[in-house]
Amino acid sequence: MGNSYAGQRRTRRFEEVLHNSIEASLRSNSLAPRPIFSQLYLEAEQQLSALEGGSRVDNEEEEEEGEGGLEPSCPPNPYQMHPPPEGCCTTDGFCQAGKDLRLVSVSSEPIDVPTGFLLVGAKSPSLPDHLLVCAVDKRFLPDDNGHNALLGFSGNCVGCGKKGFCYFTEFSSHINLKLTTQPKKQKHLKYYLVRNAQGALTKGPLICWRGSESRGRPSTTGTGSGSLFPPLDSSGPQAASSSEPTPGTSPGVPMGAQHAGPVSDHPSQTAATGPAVFNGKDSPKTQQLVKNKLPAMPRPSALGVMSNSGPPKKRHKGWSPESPSATDGGYSQGGGNRAKYESTGTSCMPQVGLAGPASVTFPVVASGEPVSVPDNLMKICKAKPVIFKGHGNFPYLCGNLNDVVVSPLLYTCYQNSQSVSRAYEQHGACAAQPISQEMQLLLTVYYLVQLAADQVPLMEDLEQIFLRSWRESHLTETRQPQQAPPQPFPPAPGAVAQVTSAQLPWLAGLAASSCNDSVHIIECTHSLAEGLSEMFRLLVEGKLAKTNYVVIICACRSPAIDSCIAVTGKYQARILSESLLTPAEYQKEVNYALLTGKVDSLGAFFSSLCPEGDIDVLLDKFHQENQGHISSSLTASSVTKSASLDVGGAPTCTSYGLEPHHVRPFQLAVAQKLLSHVCSIADSSTQNLDLGSFEKVDFLICIPPSEVTYQQTLFHVWHSGVLLELGLEKEHVTKQRVEQYVLKLDAEAQTKFKSFLQNSFQNPHTLFVLIHDHAHWDLVSGAVHNLCSQSDLSVGLVDRLLNCREVKEAPNIVTLHVTSFPYALQTQHTLISPYNEIHWPASYSSGVDLYPENKKYFGLSEFIESTLSGHSLPLLRYDSSFEAMVTALGKRFPRLHSAVIRTFVLVQHYAAAMMAVSGLSQMKSYTSVETLEITQNLINSPKQCPCGHGLMVLLRVPCSPLAAVAYERLAHVRARLALDRHFEIILGDPSSSITVGKHFVKQLKMWQKIEEAEWRPQTYLELEGLPCILIFSGMDPHGESLPRSLRYCDLRLINSSCLVRTALEQELGLAAYFVSTEAPLEKGVPNEALESDAEKLSSTDNEDEELATEGSTSEKRSPVRRDRPRSHDSTCSPLSSKASSSALCGESSAQPGGPSQREQARSPQPCSPSDESRVPGDKQRLRASQRPPVISRHSPGLAPQPDYGLKTSQRSVQVPVTSSSSQLSSSGSSSSSTVPSAGTVILQASHCSMTRACQQPPIVFLPKLVYDMVTSTDSSGLPKAASLLPSHSVMWASSFRPLLSKTMTSTEQSLYYRQWTVPRPSHMDYGDRAEGRGDSFHPRRLLLSGPPQIGKTGAYLQFLSILSRMLIRLTEVDVYDEEEINIDLEEEPDWQYLHHGDPWPDLELFRKLPFDYLIHDPKYEDASLICSHHQGVKRQDRATPRKPEELYVRRQTSRMRLSKYAAYNTYHHCEQCHQYMGFHPRYQLYESTLHAFAFSYSMLGEEIQLHFIIPKSKEHHFVFSQPGGQLESMRLPLVTDKSHEYIKSPTFTPTTGRHEHGLFNLYHAMDGASHLHVLVVKEYEMAIYKKYWPNHIMLVLPSIFNSAGVGAAHFLIKELSSHNLELERSRQEELGIKPQDIWPFIVISDDSCVMWNVVDVDCGGDRSRDVTLPTLSREFSWSERNVSLKYIMQHIEASPNITHYALIGMRKWSSRTGSREVRKPFSRCHVHDFIILNVDLTQNVQYNQNRFLCDDVDFNLRVHSAGLLLCRFNRFSVMKKQMAVGGHRSLHITSKVSDHPVAVVPAQYICAPDSKHPFLAAPAQLLLEKFLQQHSHRFFPLSLRNHGHPVLLVDCYLNLGSQISVCYVSSRPHSLNISCSDFMFSGLLLYLCDSFVGASFLKKFHFLKGATLCVICQDRNSLRQTVVRLELEDEWQFRLRDEFQTANAKEDRPLFFLTGRHI
Repeated sequence: MGNSYAGQRRTRRFEEVLHNSIEASLRSNSLAPRPIFSQLYLEAEQQLSALEGGSRVDNEEEEEEGEGGLEPSCPPNPYQMHPPPEGCCTTDGFCQAGKDLRLVSVSSEPIDVPTGFLLVGAKSPSLPDHLLVCAVDKRFLPDDNGHNALLGFSGNCVGCGKKGFCYFTEFSSHINLKLTTQPKKQKHLKYYLVRNAQGALTKGPLICWRGSESRGRPSTTGTGSGSLFPPLDSSGPQAASSSEPTPGTSPGVPMGAQHAGPVSDHPSQTAATGPAVFNGKDSPKTQQLVKNKLPAMPRPSALGVMSNSGPPKKRHKGWSPESPSATDGGYSQGGGNRAKYESTGTSCMPQVGLAGPASVTFPVVASGEPVSVPDNLMKICKAKPVIFKGHGNFPYLCGNLNDVVVSPLLYTCYQNSQSVSRAYEQHGACAAQPISQEMQLLLTVYYLVQLAADQVPLMEDLEQIFLRSWRESHLTETRQPQQAPPQPFPPAPGAVAQVTSAQLPWLAGLAASSCNDSVHIIECTHSLAEGLSEMFRLLVEGKLAKTNYVVIICACRSPAIDSCIAVTGKYQARILSESLLTPAEYQKEVNYALLTGKVDSLGAFFSSLCPEGDIDVLLDKFHQENQGHISSSLTASSVTKSASLDVGGAPTCTSYGLEPHHVRPFQLAVAQKLLSHVCSIADSSTQNLDLGSFEKVDFLICIPPSEVTYQQTLFHVWHSGVLLELGLEKEHVTKQRVEQYVLKLDAEAQTKFKSFLQNSFQNPHTLFVLIHDHAHWDLVSGAVHNLCSQSDLSVGLVDRLLNCREVKEAPNIVTLHVTSFPYALQTQHTLISPYNEIHWPASYSSGVDLYPENKKYFGLSEFIESTLSGHSLPLLRYDSSFEAMVTALGKRFPRLHSAVIRTFVLVQHYAAAMMAVSGLSQMKSYTSVETLEITQNLINSPKQCPCGHGLMVLLRVPCSPLAAVAYERLAHVRARLALDRHFEIILGDPSSSITVGKHFVKQLKMWQKIEEAEWRPQTYLELEGLPCILIFSGMDPHGESLPRSLRYCDLRLINSSCLVRTALEQELGLAAYFVSTEAPLEKGVPNEALESDAEKLSSTDNEDEELATEGSTSEKRSPVRRDRPRSHDSTCSPLSSKASSSALCGESSAQPGGPSQREQARSPQPCSPSDESRVPGDKQRLRASQRPPVISRHSPGLAPQPDYGLKTSQRSVQVPVTSSSSQLSSSGSSSSSTVPSAGTVILQASHCSMTRACQQPPIVFLPKLVYDMVTSTDSSGLPKAASLLPSHSVMWASSFRPLLSKTMTSTEQSLYYRQWTVPRPSHMDYGDRAEGRGDSFHPRRLLLSGPPQIGKTGAYLQFLSILSRMLIRLTEVDVYDEEEINIDLEEEPDWQYLHHGDPWPDLELFRKLPFDYLIHDPKYEDASLICSHHQGVKRQDRATPRKPEELYVRRQTSRMRLSKYAAYNTYHHCEQCHQYMGFHPRYQLYESTLHAFAFSYSMLGEEIQLHFIIPKSKEHHFVFSQPGGQLESMRLPLVTDKSHEYIKSPTFTPTTGRHEHGLFNLYHAMDGASHLHVLVVKEYEMAIYKKYWPNHIMLVLPSIFNSAGVGAAHFLIKELSSHNLELERSRQEELGIKPQDIWPFIVISDDSCVMWNVVDVDCGGDRSRDVTLPTLSREFSWSERNVSLKYIMQHIEASPNITHYALIGMRKWSSRTGSREVRKPFSRCHVHDFIILNVDLTQNVQYNQNRFLCDDVDFNLRVHSAGLLLCRFNRFSVMKKQMAVGGHRSLHITSKVSDHPVAVVPAQYICAPDSKHPFLAAPAQLLLEKFLQQHSHRFFPLSLRNHGHPVLLVDCYLNLGSQISVCYVSSRPHSLNISCSDFMFSGLLLYLCDSFVGASFLKKFHFLKGATLCVICQDRNSLRQTVVRLELEDEWQFRLRDEFQTANAKEDRPLFFLTGRHI
């Protein structure tokens, strides 16, 4: 075939087929367009397939291997180089002549390169880091497509100058490549070498050897198998097509598509998931055309394509054209470029942060000759062109640089899109090629082609296009190997067709050919410089008048391309150039225009429009003519009205009233969520917040430097009562006091903040909450302030204050960021953990109203929904006539900033509207319909209310100087029109307070019933009902709330810098509103008289309609057409202003004329939606307007809370043709526009505007650009604005990012931004932490986000309140507070202990005290009284009514503040006890060992084996056989030890079910003293207790005691201690210590003992032992204080003769304790709850291991009867905490057979033996005790309330209930018993009696006749044996039916009863 090219076609045929195919693709209705290249290269494809299938033509081809190509199937043959000649140089990097060839050495040396030769870099295997410089004939190198290189070689050595190397083998030997394989030029000649700007030789682009970077064989798919231009996103369901063309959608049609035929030829077809590459267009036509256009964007395909300039013959086999590698020298692959340009922004072309004219000096390497910018370029072009640097090198610019803007944003976008994100590497994307430069540029051209004339390109759109294109190509590549049959070497991914640089200009030109020259392509042959020069030439010659974008391509620099894109469209260039200004530069430009008088030309132009000359002249004339009449009538009417109100009490308005302060359910829910998050921080194991250590809450609210916001926050704090609730202020809080808690972040903030920090440092027990409200404001890093001049103190102030080291490290400061726009705080480097974010909750979940309220929030999503849902009155609108005027003036005055033009136009419109309403009807043509509607309703609304309430118009003017100009101008016009008292004009400047005229202040005071003489409104909320225009200035709103009377929100002046999500939502958030749910919210705006009165129209088709305005009579108007093309644009009406028409007359031939003429005059103009088709008749509009309009609660609105704002069903974005009333306002009426006299005012039904204000949100007017951005949706269904860069201060981490999804919750949206955004260097979070490291989150920092104006301030103030309450609650505890019982039954004993001041009991005196058998502990109020010989007689008449069970419910408690000596549960964390609790680095949680400890006990008949869990830190308390060996004993101290450093007695705490709530942390109670504390737990609870208390010793009871009661634990504690005492005596006896010197005491404490107290007694100094003095005559005073347990224990342990006491205890605390209780320092009585037990003395007295209840009373009686001393220290008391969980409450008695646990009444606890009674799942002993407590009267009927004849209990105390008294006796020899000779007992209870009880013993006692007996035994056999052994049948009569058992199954070992009667 020679050198012919496969598949070559004639040029004409190529262009024809390509053109027709692309046109067909653009117009196709299908989403799969026809393939283009398949029809061009059909023959080539067949030849290619034949070659692939045939034999290999050339062996050499098979041997050739590129780096990254496929490896051969066998190892390469080793190659042996010829040996070098002797004596020559063989050093690597030098030639054989010894000359250095390394690039680093020769880069700056002059090198002689012959003509036709190029310098290239060769790679040597032995020098991988160096390039060797060679000169090679370029004929033997490939072209930019990797083809046309001649075979062979010709080169020179640049070192020694040797020439004429004809073989690469010879040349490679000369330059010492030292190869081990056959030398090939393709393998070793790698890079072109180029000179940089400094003239140094540097590495250039790769030499494109047949696609060396990813070589592979193309797939042999069929020719028609795939399209080269598939849709970017062809998946997803198709939305329903509309059945008829939607009128008024032609502005969405790209201009170049209009030649294809009428719009109606294309059915509307919208896919809900279609590509959102358009911006701001919601037309279905636009979407359809966009969808059909985008498939024409080339993407890599599996189809192998032969280019027109095909390869030489050798290249046929397996060759595939390939794009340049991603590592081309034209740009770097890493993040270097991002770092270089990050300050200029990467998100969208309209981006703040890059200087305007100064931005020409961007750091991009330029090359070639400089390009001169022509003089007067802006004057000629009427705009400042914006040039976006694209690929490759960009030339220098010189000359008139002020008239051009250069930006690297597009360059950065291309770079970012080249780097595949890590998010896709998991799918194998790391092996895929990124999009080639050619493809990027072609996709960009297609994107620009489809943009409409009023659209601005967005970088986000381009990034999504690149992402989808790459994803499509990659999916195709990854599918190929899976579908192909297995091959030994599958083709490498990426070997697919790409657009080549030779094809690029053709394809780009072809794409642009159909757009009516909107996009112009310039192809350069040498460099971009010639293209730029050509563009400037065309601009100057006026040949680009209709061109919006110029794409300059230079494809000569093979294989890379150079490109740039210039925006020359006047509209687009102006917006883009202005958006590249920083706020400071923006202000500077505006100030310059105002100061230099440039705006005077605007005024002159406006004056020329006025029919009677200057407007001011007209105003003055009007003022003079009407001055007397108007002033008198107005004065009369106003005086009459005020007089009637003041004096006569005439009709008053009921709609007015400031809302009272109350917390809404939503706010309470959010406050509780905040509290929950704070608690979770405290509960986490990180120990970052110790809530238990704080006693109170303090706070500081930081707000932006806005005076109104400051006063507003003061108002909220003052009226919330939070200062009183927190105890920070006393009753009368003054406003000056409130100011201490609100900090305005201005120049004076630092002083106040320092005092806050000092306060927090001085009060470590106060929790300070630092609230950063409006937290998205000022995120500038403090480092920027350090770099800047120190004069501006506000720069970086937030960072310097809130992020200072003191705040971060203070353990008592919690920082709460509050914002509606949290996105800038949700980056990869944020300090806020995602777990510490609190989002405002959704109001609905699954259709259920979660927080019912009488008001519903109407936010951004609802506003957007009103434009989509067939609403009769869209709440979001734009003003097309205003936009047309602005566009026209922008062309006339190109050097004026558009903010200046927009402001002057809008002020002019308002002035003209005021004049028109005042009677100058000729001015109505010089304003827009919107402005006229606003002005009419503003002026007329007060006339409808008897009190004169009116509406507020918010006029947003971000630039303060322009706001001042607007204020002055409007005030002047108002004054000349004598409207001074009709409405107020207020200038809202953030830095100053509100100024309101005296007349209006008087009105406000009267409405709000304020009597204070000096009162002035300080917040906008206080302007409720005032008719006014609020000119709201400031670059950003600072959280100012607006009153309910806000009716219009005019945002037409917000600038293009709001094209980031935060700024956009912030501006729209001004209109957020609460509407009353009583109003028909679901039906949208009510159908009553609206301001524009659209609903009043009669439903006829007559064009002469009767139009009415509020407060004016309905009159006939001039005939006007009421057609509205779209409900969103209310100005396609005959009232399109003459100003617009005049302004446009330079652009077209339109002249002012009749209504139809004017309307036609506007139509050809691209600057307004002029191509909108007519609404087909009024019937359609009326049908649409009469539908019941619905506002859905869920809309695709752009909202910061997508939980409730961004969820909607997929729908076709079809604009409903509804009737907006805007254009129907009465601007066409002349008579109604005049000001009526006082006598002719007709009030309509006295409808106050406040009534409607509560029922419907305000109407919002937006710039067209912003309106389109908000109302259009992207492919994810979200508003397009949601995909914008979230904030100016952040940037996208990667272009390869998914879109936000409309199904995302707020949390998921936060995670999205945390993954895909990074802070800019100026952001305060920049550099805070490495990406992905979670340990840098600040632990005490929270973020609260919620929609604007929804009530976040009230929520966080409520949070402070409940946090304070919780802290107080944490520092308080409910303790039992009950008087001791049975005090009145106590008799004065014969002997009293009278030494009231003794610290310890005197043993001898104490022995003389009698034992008090009465139980005084109030928890035993229901227990049986124990009789003694003292009280026996008095029991006759006692019948105290006792209440039934459930002690817990009725027991009295008191709330006490925890002292510093309290015991704590597991929720307490403080630094002091970290080590004690085991949360210490030295003691890991797993460092504890399990030890068995066995001893025998005869009563149990077996060996007892207990287990100790001993932490490493506590092993010193024990003795082991060897380290880590067998546990031998627990160390005991000596009696003689006097150390005050530790507590001698080991403390045992039995516990169950209270692993969290048990008070086991005794660190503070012991005051840090060393002590031994053992928790006694059941086996099944061991793990959970160990988890919560890892550093506590645990004694684990055997498994047989899992269901046992507290008696078992006490029993084992005592037996263990007895055994241990013997072991210690034996051990220490070997050390020479006497056995009696070993400390014998242990402490048994309840797990609810919380604090201990001591009573200090003053006995008047009398310590006499004279007992003859009367007790009460002595002076006695006492006081109680809280002390540590250490103090009490060491005091008791120091008692003289302590070892003679068996049991020592203390009183239970009661607030009712009187002097009688504490007068006696010691008592000999029962002790409970906290006892000190002498194990040695009580060796023969045991606890009953079976007991559940009253086991301590039982044990006390046993100890006393054994003759041992019980001593209670009455001046010590213990407080017991009330606990609702665990303890004996964990014992539940249920039926054993029932599947569902059912409560069983106590009467069922026993049953007859062998009966079919249902058995119960409970221990027999528990059933017995519970039964006797409730139903013992069944066994002892004579004993009921018969206290003089108690029941005799032998050896055991059982509670028989409060109505039965008992008498306890012991059967043990030598035991102490009461004298029973006086008693006649009414019953006898024998419980498991042992051998000590005999028949003779029982015969000592006397019983009443009919007394009853109850014998209880383990089984029936024992029962009979006991009756026989005790000879009971002699005196007692038994019957068979008197035998019972507990209701247990046999395996549960029931107890058996036998009852009998005394004979």
